[in-house]
Amino acid sequence: MRLEGLHAVVTGGGSGIGAAIAQALANEGARLTLVGRRRDALEATAAGLAGAVVAQADVTDRAAVDRAFAWARDTHGPISILVNNAGIAPSAPFAKVTADAWRETMAVNLDALFHCCQAALPDLLEAPAGRIVTVASTAGVKGYGYTAPYVASKHGAIGLMRALATEFATTGLTANAVCPGFTDTDIVGDAIANIQAKTGRSAEDARAQLTRFNPQKRLIEPSEVAEAVLWLCLPASRSVTGQAVMVAGGEVM
Repeated sequence: MRLEGLHAVVTGGGSGIGAAIAQALANEGARLTLVGRRRDALEATAAGLAGAVVAQADVTDRAAVDRAFAWARDTHGPISILVNNAGIAPSAPFAKVTADAWRETMAVNLDALFHCCQAALPDLLEAPAGRIVTVASTAGVKGYGYTAPYVASKHGAIGLMRALATEFATTGLTANAVCPGFTDTDIVGDAIANIQAKTGRSAEDARAQLTRFNPQKRLIEPSEVAEAVLWLCLPASRSVTGQAVMVAGGEVM
């Protein structure tokens, strides 16, 4: 129980990678607060985790984040670990990306990191081994077509982690990003459905179009991403900061 008694806040913890991360942290003894917009999904995840609680909030809304984190702190004590997992991945040709779609992607994938990191920062700096781990993407270190807002936001997410790692290097706080390749989640399921709708391809062909990026020719499992996040949260990982850790089956960056 390497995280026994530590309070971890996980955003977007209701499904997919976020739910797998919550399980991995709970297995090591962390007290969990799951933050997100979909209360039903968050509560379903929390129900299987001893002592986990739910704080419903839109992470793009700073006032809502501040309220949620204050409630989490009152419930489970100071925050030692922040996992920024909430995200969206819209797809469209760049020429057809609207200003609203661009702004929404930045709000969820980048602005929310600013809000959550600042809201947790006082606690994280007081913790013996404060941890920020952001779930970014291979899209944060390379380009993919038809996902310009997503790619830009994930580059920004990694940049923010590197900035925080440098600024707080002399403290006990580390900041890192985990960068999954295409992972077997609802977001990838939506991407497969989108490819089918636009190209007429079968689900199998659409899935193959995504797995071709992975030399192992498969989708990453959420549990694999969760194990990388867990490792970065451990006290023994104190020398690992400012990194973008790839979980992508050997995909060339």
